[in-house]
Amino acid sequence: MSRKIGRNDPCWCGSGKKYKKCHEEFDSRISYFASLGHEVPDHSIIKTPAQIERIKESCKINIAVLDLVAEKIQAGMTTEEIDRIVYDKTTEMGGIPAPLNYEGFPKSVCTSINEVVCHGIPSDKVVIKDGDIINVDASTIYNGYFSDSSRMFCIGNVSDEKKKLVQVTKECVEKGLEMVKPWTFLGDMAQVVHEHAEKNGYKVVREIGGHGVGLEFHEDPWVSYVSNAGEEMLLVPGMIFTIEPMVNMGTDKFIVDKNDGWTVSTKDKLPSAQWEIMVLVTEDGHEVLSY
Repeated sequence: MSRKIGRNDPCWCGSGKKYKKCHEEFDSRISYFASLGHEVPDHSIIKTPAQIERIKESCKINIAVLDLVAEKIQAGMTTEEIDRIVYDKTTEMGGIPAPLNYEGFPKSVCTSINEVVCHGIPSDKVVIKDGDIINVDASTIYNGYFSDSSRMFCIGNVSDEKKKLVQVTKECVEKGLEMVKPWTFLGDMAQVVHEHAEKNGYKVVREIGGHGVGLEFHEDPWVSYVSNAGEEMLLVPGMIFTIEPMVNMGTDKFIVDKNDGWTVSTKDKLPSAQWEIMVLVTEDGHEVLSY
């Protein structure tokens, strides 16, 4: 936990209440789980009500951007055109595309087609074709607060095999979301995600996971989708993180493009799918902030 707070001191959450009337019992409950050997969040991971409201404003832009992509995306477009749509809509609404220049990433959005698992770089040389499946991963900064989500799109006449992969991956996210509730564990969510994928003959990527988000683009905790119930970090109200399993039709192994250093593709070149939502843990369950 964070520094020791006196019972009559102002609470760390910014409510203006005395600690003993606000979060003292909450912190004691977290400490109990820590005493049992569980990984627990510190105060830096738990968002205050004021921070949550500002993060939600960022999420409004994130959702609007992906809604516009959904309207415009079609066969014959280049992924560079998708990038332009994302940049223009984000900035029009007063935001900044979080991926742009992030650790050297050159574009405003990730566009990952077919066997590309994630971090596909938009290009005027990559044309979206009939039969493709594509993940568009948009992230937004608004007044210093971050949001992040992605959607899959089936372009034209997509094979039944690819459609099933996309649908099952969405179901993985939905089933994982059902497990998000306070005083449970990230592993509870992860187990139902990978079990549903494996039941359908797919594999979940192990080395790339989700993350906390809101005050930074990527925060703790790192979120696995292949761990088991009762494992990983304790979930408490005020935590915000992504559910974004990458589900592969074949092997869970992948390769990173040596030329651009970003594009991650399946090792066997079979398709991969991913949906990403941004979730707030609430007092009685969860709230989806961006999708």
